[in-house]
Amino acid sequence: MHSEFLTTLPPKSSPISLIPLRKFSFSSRNSSRKKSRRLNLVAQSFGNNWKLNEIDTSGVQEQWNLWLGKTQTFLSEITAPLGKRGETHEKIVIEKASLDTKAIEEVFVAEQTINSTTPNGNLSSVAIFSIEQFSRMNGSTGKKMQKIYEALVPESLRYDARCLVEYCCFRFLSRDNSDFHPSLKEHAFRRLIFITMLAWEYPYSDSEDSFADISETYLKGKLVGEEAFCRLAPSVSGVADRPTAHNLFKVLVGDGKGMSFSLWMQYIEQLTKVHEGRKSHQSRDPDEFPTEHILCIGYSRKRPVLKWEDNAAWPGKVTLTTEAIYFEAIGLKVQKESIRLDLTRHGSQVVKAKVGPFGSALFDSAVSVTSGPGSKPLVLEFVDFGGEMRRDVWHAFISEVIALHEFIREYGPADGDESLSHVYGSHRGKMRAITSAINCITRLQTLQFIKKLSEDPIKLGQFSYLRNAPHGDVVFQTLAVSFWGGSLVSKFSGSDHLLGIQSDNISGSSSHVFDMDGSVYLKKWMRSPSWASSTSVTFWKNVSARSGLVLSKHLVVADKALVERAAKLCKKKSQVVEKTQATINAATLKGIPSNIDLFKELMLPLTAVAKFFDELRRWKEPHLTVSFLAFAYTLIFRNMLSYIFPMTLMVAAVTMLLLKGLKEQGRLGRSFGKVIIHDQPSSNTIQKIIAVKEAMLDLENYLQSLNVTLLKIRTIVLSGQPQITTEIGLVLLTAATTLLLVPFRYVLAFFLMDLFTRELEFRREMVKRFRSLIKERWDTIPAAPVVVLPYENGAETLSPNPTKETDKKGSQK
Repeated sequence: MHSEFLTTLPPKSSPISLIPLRKFSFSSRNSSRKKSRRLNLVAQSFGNNWKLNEIDTSGVQEQWNLWLGKTQTFLSEITAPLGKRGETHEKIVIEKASLDTKAIEEVFVAEQTINSTTPNGNLSSVAIFSIEQFSRMNGSTGKKMQKIYEALVPESLRYDARCLVEYCCFRFLSRDNSDFHPSLKEHAFRRLIFITMLAWEYPYSDSEDSFADISETYLKGKLVGEEAFCRLAPSVSGVADRPTAHNLFKVLVGDGKGMSFSLWMQYIEQLTKVHEGRKSHQSRDPDEFPTEHILCIGYSRKRPVLKWEDNAAWPGKVTLTTEAIYFEAIGLKVQKESIRLDLTRHGSQVVKAKVGPFGSALFDSAVSVTSGPGSKPLVLEFVDFGGEMRRDVWHAFISEVIALHEFIREYGPADGDESLSHVYGSHRGKMRAITSAINCITRLQTLQFIKKLSEDPIKLGQFSYLRNAPHGDVVFQTLAVSFWGGSLVSKFSGSDHLLGIQSDNISGSSSHVFDMDGSVYLKKWMRSPSWASSTSVTFWKNVSARSGLVLSKHLVVADKALVERAAKLCKKKSQVVEKTQATINAATLKGIPSNIDLFKELMLPLTAVAKFFDELRRWKEPHLTVSFLAFAYTLIFRNMLSYIFPMTLMVAAVTMLLLKGLKEQGRLGRSFGKVIIHDQPSSNTIQKIIAVKEAMLDLENYLQSLNVTLLKIRTIVLSGQPQITTEIGLVLLTAATTLLLVPFRYVLAFFLMDLFTRELEFRREMVKRFRSLIKERWDTIPAAPVVVLPYENGAETLSPNPTKETDKKGSQK
């Protein structure tokens, strides 16, 4: 039994039922009336009435012969003699595959109505195929859809084949508002989406292709690129999310150059199974969690889930829902109630943990979950003899649920907000966000089952990934507009509550924002401080420029929806950060021993002084803080600053002489002046080695961070990045001019006031935004090159050909 819940059922019939007819071919528009009236592609609910005289009797006879052939093949396989089992079985498999391929090819039957010659070039066969099929699924023909498209778009896009492919595909997809597109259950629809991605990537061909051979064999040799996947896959509900589509593509493809047809079909098939399994389990036990949706269940005899408490482990069953995590112990004579940990509370957290007997950290396969401050942690170990991926996947599951509710609290309207009734559909915004998280976890489970998780799974969770991604707050804002935005109801549209209301007039959070389709997200709901950030203001000012054809808030032809624009900005920034981080990792040096306990003891006096000053700065004892500020400002404005340094030296000298006299008198004791450190608890050799290794790694990481900082400063000074050097130079010139023109005591007084008011309520948010800006700029500063020369028997000369050179662009860890 799998560790993650998965129940498969036979797929139900889709609302779009594709009817297999004759083998796919294109014919001219001038063919006979009898042939043109054959059924091409029939969709349930199109409203077409079938007539008996329109049914192609030869087509029905051909299908009947095909089904009889399959039945005969099946019976032949069963009754094959044992002596010829190997040879007969191979032959039957080949025949069966041939028949299945033929049946699949017959799903798509189209008459070419669109002219393949355009002013921009000849349409490719996959483009014609996609346009014709989606046109018929829309109840029209390719030629009619082309005329409608040309009438709707500006002249510059009129003959763009890629945009025409988008229009036909998005026109069909916009008709469905479900959370998981029902047509994904159909093999033919999955195949059509793959062909459409090929058509988007290759809309033109150098010559007129042969249109009759778009078969399984033809598709096996084709690969879909990242750009086409990220554009079209998220358009199909449930397949991918805009912010994480590029990460999903990288995980699926791995080291390959693109996505193959077999990989695409494997992914979609398993995705559908996981989705149907979750639905069936929820429907079987509707009263188990009436207000929650079950996401996954961890229970297996071969790979148990253990709960660690007081150095003891007990197996059990773990259930993760959209609001909490449950643990139910098994094997007890008296059944205990399951433990429930609420994940919707503020401050909920999940971290990776190490567990082991007698308090040792031997097994790195656990997670520790807490439900807010003061909550008792729930430590769960996910035993996986194949590696750490099972623990990492569950960590990603729980992180996604926690991040989901953080997003709802920060970017969604407050519970019970009356303004929800003024925007149509906004009351379903919370459920839309929850459904998005459910689909994320479904994809993670799918990748786990097809064994495609090769890196940190948390990058595939939309909400958990955006929490730490650069410009992730802007993507969160667009998601909030997408989830809660809607059209205003008539009784509210004329109210004075709506102030100026164009997205290009946004200044911080001073007005409402609009989605591509005109949906409004009210100013009242903008409770997050991120709406006032400079990045957010710049983004919302620029989204007013629109050049495409809007079919829905998620589907825009020849342009990008709001979430897609923000995701592109986030991806671009993430690539810069990842690139600089990779260069930093390549330049860090190892092997520096130290004694951490002795260092801490030597730094104890300075640590005590710094801690006392920090308490003063935070106003822990207001009377002491006020006294200190009064004394400091007296020194500043009485022109007594010149006496501070001499007085400091005098106090230090008197103190040392006093201690010397007391020690000579024997009044300080024999142990005075000795550095005393405590030995580590008694442990065996292995534990001592692990403790020493961890201590060295801690100091090593600290020195690596320090070296990276120094290398970045070196880059600034030596103009390794001219733009950053120019900016820092201008800042220094400004500071120097200020010190020359403004008396020093006023500058010092201002700095002291700033230092002691940073933690006060009226300045806290401003300081937070400023630090975020500084951190963002620091992350983009590259580090100076580091060259490591080979050892040459103590030679001090530089080698003309260094063996290792790393040029890194640093980012703060």
